[in-house]
Amino acid sequence: MQTGRLIVLTGPSGVGKGTLLRSLLARHPELHLSISVTTRPPRPGEVHARDYYFVDHSRFREMVENGELLEWAEFALNCYGTPREPVENMIREGKSVILEIELAGARQVRETFPDALQVFILPPREGELERRIRSRGQDSEAAIARRLQRAKEEIAAAQEFDIQIVNDDLDTALHDIEAALFSPLQP
Repeated sequence: MQTGRLIVLTGPSGVGKGTLLRSLLARHPELHLSISVTTRPPRPGEVHARDYYFVDHSRFREMVENGELLEWAEFALNCYGTPREPVENMIREGKSVILEIELAGARQVRETFPDALQVFILPPREGELERRIRSRGQDSEAAIARRLQRAKEEIAAAQEFDIQIVNDDLDTALHDIEAALFSPLQP
């Protein structure tokens, strides 16, 4: 039986990870997205076990203490993590699993899954990242400043990753990700 593969996708907020991931999954149904667990309440339209596993803080702490998470982090007073068992089961079944996670989580996964393919998505330029974050129209000036500062710190860590892909053009970036995932390994 073929062994599956773990793929970690990360990059700063506003870089287009979600858009790239949705396109990648639509084009490659053989890829499986890991569903994260979170303590935040569901947003309108979100469904438990489809979008996230929604749990309370007590259950989340229990999951951390019992080693049930591959990685976890706290962000904006809520906790997020990757349940270990479903990911390990899919990999054992020969499936390729993608985690879309933050830098700290990617570093945690690197410790437990050193063979995971780690992909970092970069903005074409800092000004473009700021434009994308502002165009969302969701954040205050203070929140935008925090996101941009965090993005600088994350971008500084891009060289830690196996592959860095610049998302200047969606189709080109998608093609680059596909080449990284599906091209035969070079000797």
